[in-house]
Amino acid sequence: MAGLWTGIALLTALAVAFVLLPLLRARRLAQQELAEERDRQNIDIFRERLAELEQERSVGNLADGDFAELKLELERGLLEDVGDQPRRSQTASVSGGQWLTGVLLALLVPAIAFGLYWQLGSAPKLQLALERQAQPDPFDGRTPTLEEAVGRLEQELEANPENPEGWYLLATTYMGVGRYSDGVAAFARVLEQLPKDAPQYAGVMGQYAQALYFANEARMSERVRSQVEATLALDPWEVTSLGLLGIDAFESQRYAEAIGHWAKALQQADDAAAAGSLRAGIRRAQQELAALGQPVPEVPGLEAAEIRVAVRLGEGVGQDLAPDQTVFVFARPVGGRMPLAAVRLQVSDLPSEVVLDDSLAMTPEARLSSVDEVEVSARISLSGTPAAQSGDLYGTLSPVAVQGQAGVLELVIDQVVE
Repeated sequence: MAGLWTGIALLTALAVAFVLLPLLRARRLAQQELAEERDRQNIDIFRERLAELEQERSVGNLADGDFAELKLELERGLLEDVGDQPRRSQTASVSGGQWLTGVLLALLVPAIAFGLYWQLGSAPKLQLALERQAQPDPFDGRTPTLEEAVGRLEQELEANPENPEGWYLLATTYMGVGRYSDGVAAFARVLEQLPKDAPQYAGVMGQYAQALYFANEARMSERVRSQVEATLALDPWEVTSLGLLGIDAFESQRYAEAIGHWAKALQQADDAAAAGSLRAGIRRAQQELAALGQPVPEVPGLEAAEIRVAVRLGEGVGQDLAPDQTVFVFARPVGGRMPLAAVRLQVSDLPSEVVLDDSLAMTPEARLSSVDEVEVSARISLSGTPAAQSGDLYGTLSPVAVQGQAGVLELVIDQVVE
């Protein structure tokens, strides 16, 4: 532990130096730093705006000429903001009051630091961490089995239980291997340590309810229902809890109610696998209602947002192309520029059939399912960049319905970008 106290002493001396240094440099250095900070901010703003322009150009939203003009304006603005700021050098003496303040701070900093460490610090925990680092690799450099990795994680959490991320990893691992009771206990530890205002809290509550459900042999109980209700009281759109209510309603042959819960969950399901499961459940419930001769409610978005495209070269087109040249296949809103789904191929891959769906979204906010119709294009980029350039080869289909496509669309690359 001698190294610990030596480090504390050095850091304390460094802290005192940081307190006294501004007083010794006085106002002149402060003004100089203020001007330099202003320059840095101007440069950061310039870089951010230039990055935005380059992004717009890379996705085809901005022509090269417009890009060059806007970049020139940015550079002129930067020259006006940086370099013309006056550097006023003023000297100031350090008053007796300032010296007194500095001396008092020099005495108070170490006193306060040691007091806080005594109350909040933990030398034993630090020592334990150092001892762990000194231990040899328990797996001797080999990849551990799942059981070994779980055992190691259990040991780490036993030694350092205040680790919600570690408990969450352990809980999801338990669920994946069918250890549902252990998953319940691990999720409970996550909820104990995770702040209730954390954005993940409601999601973990839903997963806790799911763990309780599976631990109860996949049956609804009062405990499970109570946890589901508590979760939905916090977040009425929590997907896992809505899914459990749908399962319970389906098992009780309340098919219309099950469709209602699953349809609501489908609106918030970001994961493609979860959305697929919800759609399958809704279709099954609709079939049961139809067999009973009862009204079948329609569910918006039940059909997956998916477009199948067969891409090929036109006759006599692209004979001089290299096999490794890049082919971009993408869908974007009709009249828009930002792709909602994109796939990258090579000329050697053609002809090829691709599927455009939400899993290929450029951003979570701009997905294929967010629009009704799109423009589907394929372009061979001679430069290898996403932005269209003169001489590139392309083909386009427009408009194309996002949902309800029964077959494969044929997209022929047979045009040249002028």
